[in-house]
Amino acid sequence: MDSIDQRPSSAEASDAAIIERSRGRPEAFAQIFDRHADRVHRYLARRIGVTDADDLLSATFLTAFEERHRFDPGKSTAGAAPWLLGIATNLLHNHRRAEVRRLEVLAQAATVPHESSSADRVDARVDASAAAKLVMDILVKQPVGDRDALLLFAWADLSYEQIADALDIPVGTVRSRIHRVRTRMRTSINNPLSSDEGQ
Repeated sequence: MDSIDQRPSSAEASDAAIIERSRGRPEAFAQIFDRHADRVHRYLARRIGVTDADDLLSATFLTAFEERHRFDPGKSTAGAAPWLLGIATNLLHNHRRAEVRRLEVLAQAATVPHESSSADRVDARVDASAAAKLVMDILVKQPVGDRDALLLFAWADLSYEQIADALDIPVGTVRSRIHRVRTRMRTSINNPLSSDEGQ
């Protein structure tokens, strides 16, 4: 009988195992980039645009590589994704103006109706555009921590527990932040005239 190699293949190795191996063999960290770069880039691009996301993606993985000794494999069952998205979110703090500008552009773009051959479709798009503009306007006005939590949930598909890991805050704080933003959004959408009041 042939001997079977019991070690997992690189495709099966956990993120934690790869990061641990990269401490002695730095080139192994490239597998973490290969696994998670697309997801981190999509999240960053939605927040600050593709051009800035390219730069911030590099900074995210450089920071992760330099701080790989701080990765806690027991903290998340989702591998390195929440950790990397947390680093990306922290780096976004230096790009807040770019993010706010992007949200404002998205809000403005949402007000431009697209041409259609059907009047009903135009009405539906105008309604959707108005709602999207309102949502973007509300997002711009949210406290940074609340916006981070909501966008990690909505745009990075992290669970509350993973967001807590990413931002290094208690799960209860994540729940509170997301609940606050949802409540503000619901109030503003149901009563658009009050969206600027109380901010």
